Amino acid sequence: MASLFNTTLVDTADHHAMLRDSVGKLVGGYGRRYFQDIVKRKEKPEALWNAMADAGFLGVHISEEYGGSGSGLADYNVIVEEAAAQGCPILSLVIGSICAPIIEQHASDELKKLWLPGLASGKLRLAFAITEPDAGSNTHKVSTIARRDGNGWSLKGTKYWTSAVDEVDAIMVVARGETLDAQGRGQLSIFIVPPDATGISKTPIETALHVPETQFMLYFDDVKLPTDALVGQEGQGLKHLFAGLNPERICAAAINNGIARYALEKGAAYAGERSVWKTPIGAHQGVAHPLAKAYVAVQQARLMTARAAQLYDQGSGEAGEAANMAKFAAADASLEALDQAIQTHGGNGLALEYGLADLWFIARLHKTAPVSREMVLNFVAQHSLGLPKSY
Repeated sequence: MASLFNTTLVDTADHHAMLRDSVGKLVGGYGRRYFQDIVKRKEKPEALWNAMADAGFLGVHISEEYGGSGSGLADYNVIVEEAAAQGCPILSLVIGSICAPIIEQHASDELKKLWLPGLASGKLRLAFAITEPDAGSNTHKVSTIARRDGNGWSLKGTKYWTSAVDEVDAIMVVARGETLDAQGRGQLSIFIVPPDATGISKTPIETALHVPETQFMLYFDDVKLPTDALVGQEGQGLKHLFAGLNPERICAAAINNGIARYALEKGAAYAGERSVWKTPIGAHQGVAHPLAKAYVAVQQARLMTARAAQLYDQGSGEAGEAANMAKFAAADASLEALDQAIQTHGGNGLALEYGLADLWFIARLHKTAPVSREMVLNFVAQHSLGLPKSY
């Protein structure tokens, strides 16, 4: 099975192949069993995180000026995918793809110097709070309000599905102003908020996800913030967000591509080893063809994801379309790959020791988030095909 992914269509440069090999060896030294054990014991993969930080993998998308390598999202895509391909889908890597670009492209010099070196080294971490119970994909309907309060701000509202709040140094929060336009929309702004600020309360959300990151409901009750908590310009938060939302889609796709690779590796190995009536089950087209079909879909998704990362690094206006399509394709392809790998294993596919069944919900998550499949199709219909807006 070692040769299954040796020749990859998405590696367009030698350094990507070398990077993939380096990440694979490091994360593979921990592997699926380590990750499962961490989740089971409700702990955090600190040893793996620190090892990736020490290797310089966490800051490749941050410029050299601030301690990163400046090699862009194309390299970060390789790292996120390869970690997942070793059985370690790390959602916190996706969060890092959101916050760092927003700060680097839009924050003040002071905030850049304060946060970017720590994010690049892995010594500092941020959570990202945008989703609300009544404002998912419709970001314009955010109801968390930031109002001027003396020399600073006061924050009031609720956020939902905010990951890893218990692990971070601050939370990047999206809020709106008090004034609404004729369509009931407020101008958005972005703030960096200490997780232990007075007025914040946190409630864990019990989920089916087998990941170390805990999801939280957050309540902001008149949380006081200084003036310099604002990221970028007041009221320009929606524009600022797109520096991070396209990378988020790309890295979500990368996680699913990695999960798909892991599943197909396991499925193909089992099909080659497991014999019924003296014949390996992989010799039967009923087993082989579904795995082969899934492999084709996964490779297509990987190509689209790599292209989306490349377009983002180039500053292309086509990056948004590619990022959305990559996430859409990777979610579908990974679920097909995982389903076929589980089916190939028969009853063993549902046994946690085989490391497949507990990947299902993290793969399924990315059909819904960070943007739902329906909203991706709305985007493609309107912006790619020129059809009338449906919402």
